[in-house]
Parts: sequence; structure tokens; C-alpha cells
Amino acid sequence: MTVTIRPAVPDDAATLATLGAATFVEAFGHLYRPEDLQAFLQENHTPAAYAKALADPRYALWLAEDVAGQAIGYAQAGPCGLPHPDVQPEDGELKRLYVRAGYQSGGVGRALMDAAMAWLLRDGPRTLWVSVWSENFGAQRFYARYGFAFAGEYAFIVGQQRDREFMYRREPVPT
Repeated sequence: MTVTIRPAVPDDAATLATLGAATFVEAFGHLYRPEDLQAFLQENHTPAAYAKALADPRYALWLAEDVAGQAIGYAQAGPCGLPHPDVQPEDGELKRLYVRAGYQSGGVGRALMDAAMAWLLRDGPRTLWVSVWSENFGAQRFYARYGFAFAGEYAFIVGQQRDREFMYRREPVPT
């Protein structure tokens, strides 16, 4: 499969919002009451939310596009905002990495992860974080291949539901 990974630009905010909502629903929509899911999407997956991240130099986003130019996945990285007592201001976080269901297991996630890791480590080694739903075993194995190890858990809140979310940390690897 031929896929292009490129940095997202401000004009991509609407595409990212549509893709972000679609991939979240594909992955987790079955877990939530419809009204909770809609409220979550309207807060977190809007063009305005993505435009804000795209305008902030502390964040970076990438789009994966198929040969027809259709957005099929994305990644977002920035400063760590996880509620772990060991998080330091200089730590980075892979905040999101999603690929449309029909394109998974074809290397798209790996290509997005590689782009995010290169950006997160552009200034040298540092501690990195990612959070993963406790039942997403495939993602947990994926991040383990990049050197991330379990570091704790917290409640990920969508409406009235609190999900067990695992935090994974990758210690600095000297170059």
C-alpha cells in the first residue's frame, strides 16, 4: 500500500476533525452512551480544536494519505499532559495515533509513529509518554516495540464513563 505521511498544516483542521472523530468512533464508539460520545467528539474533535493545536508550535500533527489523497490516519505529539507524578515539563507525549480500520496492520501506524518519534526527539533524548486504553492490547504491544513500558493508570473520562487508561513511559535513550 502506498501511503504518504506529511506534516499537517492549518488548512487540514477540518480534515483532522473529521478523521479524528471517525477513528475515535471506530475504535471506541461502542463503549459509550451516544450522548456522552457526541459531547466528547464536540469538545475534542472539532476544526477549532485542531486549529488550536496546529497554531501552537509546541505541538505537531501528521496526516497519512492514500494514493488518492484520502486522509486515512493521523498522529499528534506535544508536551506531556498526563496525570503522572513523574511527568516533567520537558517530557514529550504521543497524544494521538489513529488509523482508519480498513488500513490498519499495513505499516501506516508505524510510519506515523516514526514521524512523531523523530519530532519528539529532534532536540535529543528525553522522556516520552503515551496513554492507552487498558483493553487495547494491540496498541500496548505496538508501543512496547518502541521502548515504552507501563508506568501507571488513570481514569479517562467520556461523559459519565470512566475508563481505565494506562500510561506508558519511554526513558531517554542516549544517541
